[in-house]
Amino acid sequence: MKLSIVIPCYNMEKYLPVCLNSLLCQDIDPINYEIIIVNDESQDDTLLIAKTFAKKHNHIHVIDKKNAGVGAARNTGLNRSQGTYIYFLDPDDYLAKNVLGKLLTVIDRNHLDILTFKSKEVKDDSNYTSGNINTLSNEITIMDGISYIASNKYQNEVWWYFIRREFLIHTGIKFIEGKWMEDAILTAQLFCVAKKMAHLNLDAHRYRILPTSAMRNKSPEHYNKVIYDNANAAQEFVTLIQNIPQDHKYSQECVKRLKTRQQSFIFFLLVRLMKSDISTKKIPEMLTKFEEIDAYPLKQFLGVDYHGFGYSFMVFIFNNKPLINPFVRIFRTFYTLAK
Repeated sequence: MKLSIVIPCYNMEKYLPVCLNSLLCQDIDPINYEIIIVNDESQDDTLLIAKTFAKKHNHIHVIDKKNAGVGAARNTGLNRSQGTYIYFLDPDDYLAKNVLGKLLTVIDRNHLDILTFKSKEVKDDSNYTSGNINTLSNEITIMDGISYIASNKYQNEVWWYFIRREFLIHTGIKFIEGKWMEDAILTAQLFCVAKKMAHLNLDAHRYRILPTSAMRNKSPEHYNKVIYDNANAAQEFVTLIQNIPQDHKYSQECVKRLKTRQQSFIFFLLVRLMKSDISTKKIPEMLTKFEEIDAYPLKQFLGVDYHGFGYSFMVFIFNNKPLINPFVRIFRTFYTLAK
């Protein structure tokens, strides 16, 4: 079997059919790929929908488990997978038609550990046609993961690349469970140890913009958890950065981009904190912890990846401790009035 597609699901009855139908409209034989739906104790008809699809299609399998979060669901799917390659897809997203064949051809022919591709933001389920599949060459530039990070503003999300399953298992790397930003951590960890990876400029994935998505959930409990999980992601990057081989040709460029990504966790944490109900009295303590891991001040955040007046202005505020608390208090006053 060539490919295992793992889909973690929690209360996705509205979007799962579109996701699954997109995977059934592909140019490879069902015998060559499996779809593993991991139901994370959904409270709606997600499980019923998944089982209905599985009854009609032998290569669709359903795992029903106790709720433990998306990281645990993905790990469960990985443990069940049988494919040469593995792909983690979110149930509210979908793929363009007939893209799996080209992706599998390129990753298999070149014996890659990881193959990345293009994603397009959409607001509905009508964008099934790839914009360049009929004109795109299979030619790619192969490099190791450290070189890839050094030369690309890579995306955190795990749904924009295929992984050779044997490589993933051999690394021992799994999704952190019970925390958000789990794929941002795993992506960087995998890239740093990949020996052969490449990008195929194929318009393949559809990222659905939802106001109700996990990262846009504004409930105080969830919002605050994302803030603290961003802090955890910054901490996880400490070991990652320290383990980059200093004798690698592009080690400095790689470390610089990883430091930028680490500081992006801090930056967006502080942006979220402005809109949260977390006491401003906690900010100095948080900043001290970030200083201890050399993730604050935000000295390496601005650059080719993040630039412009908005970013520059906020970094100026965030890097000046005496300004942060009064700025946050003023912002919260106007933010509350504007609601």
